[in-house]
Amino acid sequence: MSKQSSTGWLERASTVNGIVYALWGLCALLIAAEFVYHKHPYFGFDGWFGFYALAGFGAYCVIVFSAKGLRRLLARDEDYYGEDGDA
Repeated sequence: MSKQSSTGWLERASTVNGIVYALWGLCALLIAAEFVYHKHPYFGFDGWFGFYALAGFGAYCVIVFSAKGLRRLLARDEDYYGEDGDA
């Protein structure tokens, strides 16, 4: 029998690099689509180049930073349930 590697396929550097490159390629295709897609803006500013990409990135940042802030607010000490480990 051959020895199997202890890392899963998602933990291999080649797989992670492939996923990152695929995401970069997808982002490049979506930005390129901005040049050929005819928009029908409702407010005017939503017709700007890359508006939805920037709005999505901004929403992502708000979610991440608010989660970090909530973690500080809601986190408990390590010994919150007691140090002895008994139920």
